[in-house]
Amino acid sequence: MIISPVKKIEGFIKVPGDKSISHRAVILGSVAKGLTEIHNLSPCEDCIRTVTAFKNMGIEFSFTKESVIVKGKGLRDLSEPQDVLDLGNSGTSIRLLTGVLSAQSFFSVLTGDQYLLKRPMDRVIIPLTRMGAKISGRANNRFAPLAIKGEKLKSISYTMPVPSAQVKSSIILAGIFAEGTTRITETALTRDHTEIMLSSFGGKISKSKEIIAVDGGQNLEGTKIFVPSDISSAAFLLVAASLLKDSSVTIKDVGINPTRTGILDILKEMGTRIEISNMSLKNGELVADISASTSELHGISIDEEIAPRAIDEFPIIFIAAALAKGKTHITGIKELRIKESDRIATMVKGLKNMGINAVEGEGEVTIEGAEKFRGTKINSFGDHRVAMAFSIAALLADSETHIDDVKCIDTSFPGFFNILESVVKS
Repeated sequence: MIISPVKKIEGFIKVPGDKSISHRAVILGSVAKGLTEIHNLSPCEDCIRTVTAFKNMGIEFSFTKESVIVKGKGLRDLSEPQDVLDLGNSGTSIRLLTGVLSAQSFFSVLTGDQYLLKRPMDRVIIPLTRMGAKISGRANNRFAPLAIKGEKLKSISYTMPVPSAQVKSSIILAGIFAEGTTRITETALTRDHTEIMLSSFGGKISKSKEIIAVDGGQNLEGTKIFVPSDISSAAFLLVAASLLKDSSVTIKDVGINPTRTGILDILKEMGTRIEISNMSLKNGELVADISASTSELHGISIDEEIAPRAIDEFPIIFIAAALAKGKTHITGIKELRIKESDRIATMVKGLKNMGINAVEGEGEVTIEGAEKFRGTKINSFGDHRVAMAFSIAALLADSETHIDDVKCIDTSFPGFFNILESVVKS
């Protein structure tokens, strides 16, 4: 795609439903008894993969203009899939489903695209195996495809070696089926959508300091779920408004769960004018309208303490840092090496192509701010967040920018370019 620079953006917009929350609504709705009504479910490819997987295990879905109805079967009444479950590019799908399928009374195989097959799965296989699961994977159980033979699970106490909401959620979901109480100790704060949503379905889960406890053998009941707009998607528009002259955007009904608002804290520290309004609580999740406008950004230091709360937003944070005054130094982001692409390497390479001085370490990056991006050719490496980040950078370049493989953006944000075009002003 060829993207030309623009003068400004302005308007009120709504981005798709939160991807992380949508996955969890589909999964818990499928293993709950009765009907679950989900409003504002994300239409992204990742969430469609989760829906399709449960369809292949006998779950019925009805789609209306306003909502999706899930006809849940209960914890143990899923059907054995007749074929391999292909989860595409979705790391959330494969890790969370591994937790659920470990406790079923049938055999299943999970696979994905070339990028998903490179992502580490041993971090979920190790704790689930301790619970009694039988899981086999490629390269000595490190990577998918995964073959899972469901077993009767037992509870465990497990300390997370690496902060990961996906791994935590996989263990929680397995814990619902296990005998006894499963306890998970977090060493750093990660997003807690699974814990919040489990309570909405009538599940018993508690947290005392850093220890999460979930009881096994409980029954979940279908419910109504409202999915807020995705803050990870909103971040691209917020940064665009802060960097372009005479610009402002307001994004409606965005989820502002404190485990996800690292992006807002970082942008505020850099000098972005951000306003939060119309705050409310829906299904235990904080929701609000977020506004951002033209600002003078300056470089800051971002450390490992805040990194887990902004882990998906770092590609667009790199773009903000590239036009901030001074240097931005970011540490504690080694996890970016094993996302849909090596996001440290792909972002640094792209920034250099656009004329930005950026230096990478194993889990850190230093970016020196410049006045403008240079129009160039960018390789997204099939990574949706990299493609969107450089699409925003292209709006601020001195000439046209060519970005390959923007189709990957549908992984998380279908309609991205339509929404962007709706706020561009000549």
